[in-house]
Amino acid sequence: MTLFITLYIVGFLRTLVIIAIIYFGIKFISRYIMPLLIDKGIKNMQQKMQEQQRQQHPKRPEGEVTIEKNRKNNNSSSQNNEEYVDFEEVD
Repeated sequence: MTLFITLYIVGFLRTLVIIAIIYFGIKFISRYIMPLLIDKGIKNMQQKMQEQQRQQHPKRPEGEVTIEKNRKNNNSSSQNNEEYVDFEEVD
């Protein structure tokens, strides 16, 4: 009987230790490692965005003037040949 109680207590303590290790491990990771990973990811995304910005708008000499037009097709407004009808209420 005492052997059973001893094994039960040892198993219970082992379970508590495992739970404590998992809890403190998650706490450590969320407090110290996750912010580092998030900062690194944000810096990486900023760098990619800056590279894309440089590729879209190359450097021009100071004083040079350029005019860029948007090339959007307004086909939806030209294809809209519907007629507007104003209705009045009749009593």
